[in-house]
Amino acid sequence: MKASLVRSVLFLPASNPRAIEKARGLDCDLAVLDLEDAVAPEMKAEARAAAIDAVRAGGFRGQIGVRVNALGTAWGEADLAALTGVTLDWIVAPKVEEAGTVDAYEARMAEGVRLCAMIETPRALLDLPRIGAAGGPLGALMLGVNDLAKALGTGQSQDREPLKPCLAATVAAAKAHGLLAIDGVFNRLDDAGGLAAECAQGRLFGFDGKSLIHPSQIEAAHSAFSPTPAEVAEARAVVAAFATPEAEGKGAIRVNGAMAERLHLVQAQALLDRAAACG
Repeated sequence: MKASLVRSVLFLPASNPRAIEKARGLDCDLAVLDLEDAVAPEMKAEARAAAIDAVRAGGFRGQIGVRVNALGTAWGEADLAALTGVTLDWIVAPKVEEAGTVDAYEARMAEGVRLCAMIETPRALLDLPRIGAAGGPLGALMLGVNDLAKALGTGQSQDREPLKPCLAATVAAAKAHGLLAIDGVFNRLDDAGGLAAECAQGRLFGFDGKSLIHPSQIEAAHSAFSPTPAEVAEARAVVAAFATPEAEGKGAIRVNGAMAERLHLVQAQALLDRAAACG
């Protein structure tokens, strides 16, 4: 399905009415009401009902989604059945490990809702090319860094050194099929510098946005995943240069002291489109 602007994906517990109400005033691109990790087993049914009420009430500034419990758990089927009657933008599916799981979700989802598949296990990494090619409602791949690091047994690293191959593989699988690539969460709430650095790293790897666990992280994500004024100026220069009569019929021209090919023109136009979407 066609990708959209998703620089920030804010997760909030569906069982927390204060968090949901606060989220209505936030400018995150996608708010995700969480029925999975953030909700205790004894609260699952209550959280599900609260999520449905919140989606129906609306009032969110951006897109709205729900992270369901995985199919195969005691709650996954009931989550999806309850959501078929509400209008939302995304369903976030945890621990997707094979392409067939996307088909299973498609059979249980309302038409027009996009699916974000979370890549959280070594098995998912091994099946990434097929998961990315699954089609149907699949609109994004999201790297679940906490569960993945636990499953892989990686050590601590400020720059996610052990996970860099996973970052690149997830982006490649997403971009090969026109999907959004969403980076994982940053856990340290009191480390603004670390958050900014990790957001910048995510964009460097090609991610379109980042998963967030607190509203205070939205600004950093938007800053990192929006084109900078310098990038916009450079893109405009490339587009303008190729629009001149001198560039007609040429595959490469000189722009601001560097060689620009037609592929750079395509990239420049895409960046300008993204800048316009970012406002």
